[in-house]
Amino acid sequence: MNRTYSVNCVFVVQDFVAVRVQDPRVQNEGSWNSYVDYKIFLHTNSRAFTAKTSCVRRRYSEFVWLRKMMQKNAGLAPVPELPGKSFFFFNNDNFLESRRKGLQLFLQKVLHTTVCLSDSQLHLFLQTQLPIGHIQDCVQGLTPYTVTDAILTYASSNRGFAQAQEEESTLKCDGEVLEMGVM
Repeated sequence: MNRTYSVNCVFVVQDFVAVRVQDPRVQNEGSWNSYVDYKIFLHTNSRAFTAKTSCVRRRYSEFVWLRKMMQKNAGLAPVPELPGKSFFFFNNDNFLESRRKGLQLFLQKVLHTTVCLSDSQLHLFLQTQLPIGHIQDCVQGLTPYTVTDAILTYASSNRGFAQAQEEESTLKCDGEVLEMGVM
């Protein structure tokens, strides 16, 4: 007796967002206006994001601004804390590594906080290299481009770099697991 079976398969692809803060660099070293910036690499399949990969550099003061703006927009909902500020130790490797880990943890928590994830400023911060003033103008509709336009323009101009970073991060993780969270 010949039997035929029908099998229905349903594949559910869960959204993920992976973020890595890496490569702290001292800019204007030896100058009174030196500062450290960090590379932020984002990889996601979430529909919440316009670009699926991005790579930008941001300094600590920009993170402070971002948190302040997200807290303002979040109302009573708590926004994750940033690692502390230091005026004296930014050339110390241990301090830089501690801050890098703190900034990465901050972004991981932010990306799992719904009220923060819906903030356009966060998306522009992570997916464009726009200065803070331009981010504010864009969100307020004071630019000739929309938030989506800004992200797509940056993504297309930065595509080769972001793809190279994605390939590098899958091949070489420096012994660290890239945090992927299910949304």
